[in-house]
Amino acid sequence: MSGADRNIAGLGILFVLVGVFCISINDLLIKQLSGGYPLHELVFVRSAIGILFSLIILQYEGGWSILRTRHPWLHAMRGLLIVIANMTFFVALAVLPLADATALFFAAPLFITLLSIPILGEKVGPLRMGAVVVGFIGVLVMQRPWAGSDTLEVNRIVLLLPVLSALTYALNQLLTRKLGVESKASAMAIYIQSTFILVSVLFFVVAGDGRFAEGSTNPSVTFLLRAWVWPAPGDTWIFLGLGLNAAIIGYSLSQAYRLADAATVAPFEYVGLPLAVFWGFVVFGDIPLWEVWLGMALILGAGLFVFLRERQKAQVLARGKIKGRY
Repeated sequence: MSGADRNIAGLGILFVLVGVFCISINDLLIKQLSGGYPLHELVFVRSAIGILFSLIILQYEGGWSILRTRHPWLHAMRGLLIVIANMTFFVALAVLPLADATALFFAAPLFITLLSIPILGEKVGPLRMGAVVVGFIGVLVMQRPWAGSDTLEVNRIVLLLPVLSALTYALNQLLTRKLGVESKASAMAIYIQSTFILVSVLFFVVAGDGRFAEGSTNPSVTFLLRAWVWPAPGDTWIFLGLGLNAAIIGYSLSQAYRLADAATVAPFEYVGLPLAVFWGFVVFGDIPLWEVWLGMALILGAGLFVFLRERQKAQVLARGKIKGRY
């Protein structure tokens, strides 16, 4: 790798670290607000504010013309998948500790590896497949199938929501990899934020008066469907922070994957796991159970192994020496 390539890779890693840090702050803020506001209101406000920042960045990257794309339906599908991934994760956050939800979401790289076989026609050798199995064992451990409903703190459906989030996120990544994206980072962020705004407005039209949340005792359902309320004066800065975070996250992650290959930057997304444990303990006093620690270790180890094998394979292919057990 030349010095210029190393500099570009380093810049990509820096962008992904900034994006992951902002994601951890975003999750923290949404969990704090989940007891008093509906999810679709938070999504609307953060995306509406975030798109304003993204539009400013857009002017520096080329102006309105770069919003034109040859793949509008691809961007629409990507946006919808990200909306599902985010909303299922945020609904789970209303009742799950940050560390638990984040660890389960990191099953996404395992799904990407597994689904790349039928969707992309990729070959996954025994070592990577073994790592995928180990990672899903970690997911299973965190689901605690041996625990009865009387000893389980949350509904089992809630425990599955971050896994569904990971699956839809993985499908989004595979869709991007399969069809390719020829857009600037700010344009890609605007496509995503526009989809968030559209979906949250539809939620408001259908459920904004809170009638579907009446009588519900499930915190996740209440968070998803409660009525819109005007933000309290003390929460205004939190809403602004959500919007700024949305812009930084969308831009940083898009830029990271534009500058460097996925095998280089993706492992650094796992920094989000210790950040989730840290914020969960400092702000909410949450200490993960032993099953969570074990599950996190299995998922983290498996995910990093998969990424390292993919990077090693990419290096071998780049040298024209296709061999080994991948």
